[in-house]
Amino acid sequence: MTERSRLPWTPGSFTKNFGWGDATRGLSELHSIIRIGFDGKVEDTPRRIFRDRVKSAGKIDYIPVNFFLLNRVLAGVDILVADELVFNAINFRHSRRFDKLAMFAFNLSMVGVWKGASEAQSRPALWAHYYVRDRIAKDFGWDTRKISADDIESFVKNDRRYTGQTARKLATNLAYLFRIGRIAEYKIEKIDRWWVDCIFLALDREISDRSANSLEVREADYATYLRDADFDDLSGPRSAEKAIAIRHMLALYIACGGIERFSAEAMRQRTAIKLPDLQPYASNDPSPSAAFHLTNPSLVKAIPRACAMLARYLANFEVIDWSDLDDFDVLEFVRRNLKSALDEIEVSVRRPNVSVEDYLKLMRDDD
Repeated sequence: MTERSRLPWTPGSFTKNFGWGDATRGLSELHSIIRIGFDGKVEDTPRRIFRDRVKSAGKIDYIPVNFFLLNRVLAGVDILVADELVFNAINFRHSRRFDKLAMFAFNLSMVGVWKGASEAQSRPALWAHYYVRDRIAKDFGWDTRKISADDIESFVKNDRRYTGQTARKLATNLAYLFRIGRIAEYKIEKIDRWWVDCIFLALDREISDRSANSLEVREADYATYLRDADFDDLSGPRSAEKAIAIRHMLALYIACGGIERFSAEAMRQRTAIKLPDLQPYASNDPSPSAAFHLTNPSLVKAIPRACAMLARYLANFEVIDWSDLDDFDVLEFVRRNLKSALDEIEVSVRRPNVSVEDYLKLMRDDD
């Protein structure tokens, strides 16, 4: 596997009109295409079938499958993988949160492989990746007001890795994509749900890439995989709160079985192995659950319902139905749990750990 830093920056066909529409629509066209192509299910889908469905709906499939979605070749068949981006598109209406997650997927520029694809096509937008990492994050300090088509064009043209004959159309299109992908809203140091989703998406892509290249995948190295993906530089300003949150999210990702979390059968088997003394959680409801961490009420992650017990007992997350989240006061729940824990500590401190006789004996020994 060639190191990402050595791959050429190919413009590809990004400059083809995708029909994004008015800027106020964000990336709603991409959201719609994912739903159509995956037929409303969070399940791996043959690339050919996905493209046929999208074309039948009168929409353009090329940019979604080559720049945003995750590709794999399984048993000789080109597959589009159901990962975190697909999970969000299928389970939730289009929102600004989806736009920012999709923008992250584009900038991550890790779309896997399909038959006949070159190695460079697995990293189709490295010019965007490095512009965000080196220019927006490092040079601009996430002052997105400094982003312009002129600056993008200069950045790309002055890098020897760029192979295009011209960079102007790419630069204007990327500047527009940054706008409708809400990259200006990345500049937050606090945790937001889209940022939490980006952690899972980056891990899905990195681990899939390693597996496709027959490289060892170790849970102990997941934090390293995030660094390899330039996660911190692509997802907004760093902060102590985010650093702590990443550790909790790694535990949740591992508890839920990684990308296998979208398979109900795999989760039933995992629960039976990891939690043999618990009755499996049975439900025909396909809607996701909300997992949140008691140490930070802002740390909320949508997970497949089949992961609920694993999240609770292996990663110490509380889990409720996602549909209940709007009416659920997470902060008050955390406060009640904290008070209960403090009350237990107070009782345990006051309660003697030895009998009266033993205590008196200790006193006599001291004499």
